[in-house]
Amino acid sequence: MFRRRKRDIPELNTTSTADISFMLLIFFLVTSSMDTDKGLPRQLPPPDDSTRQEEVEIKQRNVLELELDGNDRLTCNGEDIDAKELTLRVKEFVSNKTNDPSLPEMSQREVHLMGQCLVSDHHIISIKTDRQASYNAYFEMQNAIVRGYNTLRNELARSRFGHSLSACTSEERAAIELVYPQRISEDLTYGEEGGEP
Repeated sequence: MFRRRKRDIPELNTTSTADISFMLLIFFLVTSSMDTDKGLPRQLPPPDDSTRQEEVEIKQRNVLELELDGNDRLTCNGEDIDAKELTLRVKEFVSNKTNDPSLPEMSQREVHLMGQCLVSDHHIISIKTDRQASYNAYFEMQNAIVRGYNTLRNELARSRFGHSLSACTSEERAAIELVYPQRISEDLTYGEEGGEP
């Protein structure tokens, strides 16, 4: 008397699934950020112009000479040094807070947001690297130098603006970089076994 009816279950419409998947993929690609290698921020010299030669006289007190030899031995002005000491030496050399005559000259300048400041715009960190030196030793040296600059800039940001360098606006960062500009000159020397490529 009572018969059960078979109910048909409706099929799921999947025609738009591909469209939705594609839209989700594009959404995630647009909204997410990808890490990119930034490399070392360095200002390269202009292309060699053989028709124009200028001699620039640089006072010895303004130059910090670093050498990395083929055996990964790091020297600073002829003395053996490690990465920690290099960071402290760079910080002391660039800041010249005591106006030491053996350290770089400082200039009095008007700096936006800071007023009159002593600016370290005469110093040069000269790096000579042997081609046989390892990448690890080279990058350890570079990191020590950048750490010295960043420590100085962070201290200046805290004293002038009341917060760390990472919390500074782009305008504040530009002012700090004017006071402590990164002035690095690099020269790649070649070992006895190496030769010019």
